[in-house]
Amino acid sequence: MSAKYEPRSALARAVNSFEEAAIAVILGLMTMITFINVLLRYVFNTSIIWGLEASLILFAWLVLFGMSYAVKVTAHLGVDAVIGMMPSRTRRVMALVSAALCLAYAVFLLKGAWDYWAPFGGFQQTGGRWFPDGFIKTRDQGWYETETVPMPDWLRFIEPTFNAGEHYIKLPRFIPYFILPLGSALLLFRLVQASWELVQGRREGLIVSHEAEDAVEDVRHMNFEE
Repeated sequence: MSAKYEPRSALARAVNSFEEAAIAVILGLMTMITFINVLLRYVFNTSIIWGLEASLILFAWLVLFGMSYAVKVTAHLGVDAVIGMMPSRTRRVMALVSAALCLAYAVFLLKGAWDYWAPFGGFQQTGGRWFPDGFIKTRDQGWYETETVPMPDWLRFIEPTFNAGEHYIKLPRFIPYFILPLGSALLLFRLVQASWELVQGRREGLIVSHEAEDAVEDVRHMNFEE
């Protein structure tokens, strides 16, 4: 089972509060939009046109926030059948190797996420095949909009910067797509934290270990003895 996470530094506490608040708000918004849409459909024979797209956007945000949150609370599932047969020293080495591979993956993911999102935000993509080696000229795609989600009036202050002063009719895509670099950056941050805890010996691995055995033990008292 996952251990309770205790943030140690001020930065860790700030990121922890941000993650948990964001996940709670996203879940609340998804529930509210879905409930209202169901009510409108079956009671009033109408619906919120942008409800489905908004729910999909929120679900994507939830998933990408969740991948870093799961690293934080050691909730990612994995197969430890081979690891469990190894002596403790070998398990530690294997955990460190897996952490290094995860860090490399997170760096590649962050680069790819930035390069995909940057044109929609009017920023430049990075050069280099694997690692960024500077920025390259990129066509501005800040005028791309979502399909149905309307543009909130309180966000119109961004139009001079991102849309050359033109009005957005729908929500610009760079806003929902921002979760790509943000979620990737949070994942990298959490993996750096977890790797450092592995080095210090305060953590055994990156995955949930013996989850099935723990679950069986939790319900053992519910079995009737013959």
